[in-house]
Amino acid sequence: MTTILGVETSCDETSAAVLEARGDAVTLRSLVILSQDVHRVFGGVVPEIASRAHLTAIVPVVARALGDARITVEALDAVAVTHAPGLVGALLVGLSFGKAYAFARGIPVVGVHHMEGHLFATALEHPDAVPPFTALLVSGGHTMLLDVEAWGRYRLLGATRDDAAGEAFDKVAKLLGLPYPGGPSLERLARAGTPERHRFTRPMLRANQRPDDPEYYDVSFSGLKTAVARWVEKHEGTVPVADVCASFQEAVVDVLTAKAVRAACERGMDVLLLGGGVAANSRLRALAEERCTAAGLTLRVPRPGLCTDNGAMVAALGAHLVAAGAKPSPLDLPADSSLPVTQVLVG
Repeated sequence: MTTILGVETSCDETSAAVLEARGDAVTLRSLVILSQDVHRVFGGVVPEIASRAHLTAIVPVVARALGDARITVEALDAVAVTHAPGLVGALLVGLSFGKAYAFARGIPVVGVHHMEGHLFATALEHPDAVPPFTALLVSGGHTMLLDVEAWGRYRLLGATRDDAAGEAFDKVAKLLGLPYPGGPSLERLARAGTPERHRFTRPMLRANQRPDDPEYYDVSFSGLKTAVARWVEKHEGTVPVADVCASFQEAVVDVLTAKAVRAACERGMDVLLLGGGVAANSRLRALAEERCTAAGLTLRVPRPGLCTDNGAMVAALGAHLVAAGAKPSPLDLPADSSLPVTQVLVG
């Protein structure tokens, strides 16, 4: 049995988890996620404040994770920590802590890729969520379609050309005067709205698209955000905000699910995996399930609590790397704010 501590500090959640692995079987012993509410004042994440908040929270969060798992630090066999991508200052806090914690106890530290970790979040609840499959990863900073041939072998099929899906949600929510974080606020209001009240254009999604078209798998949400802004200016006070939220949300999830199912079917996959913070959106999950069922695909998506940035996915990926015989990360492993998931190191 291998017991691993996972540490995640890539953005504005300080998280730690303890996981036990026996071969391919993993058991999550504890998970602590501390979100930074201070950013509400600014309507978005302030990198310097995020870094300082991680510094304050990292020690008690890890202590709580160990306490909830009812183990001592001596029981740990390795520390897995996110080293890329993310806010570089925030990454440095967790990475520096993870290195020091592992070094002081004479155990290996394993640096992991944040987006690869989102793939492993699903495997915590669905042991059959193993490659090959198509993956749609959607978060505040990333939107990408991946062809996952095997763990560690990822091919980018498509990505956002401008705003990530979560970023678009947050910007439109701010435009509508909704509180931060905008995505969940917009989703809650959309439940009371009627999406048919207005149909926003589905960017880069056409019925006559062909696989050799440059935008076949790519997405773009900047123009959609602008369309909402123009609609609000023209119809201010005459259309319920809930309807605008519902219409915008429907446009985003329509594009995402259509392109994801398209990719899975044309790549000959049986499974579509959905991950990242936006994967917690109930309408996205429902439409993805509906379209996967119609296409004969199996949808695999973690519970909402595991969609957000969390230490459990970091520990799960770390456990996989240790079991696969990967070498421990060097103590000079740097934080990387933009390392593509297609460039993760295997072995």
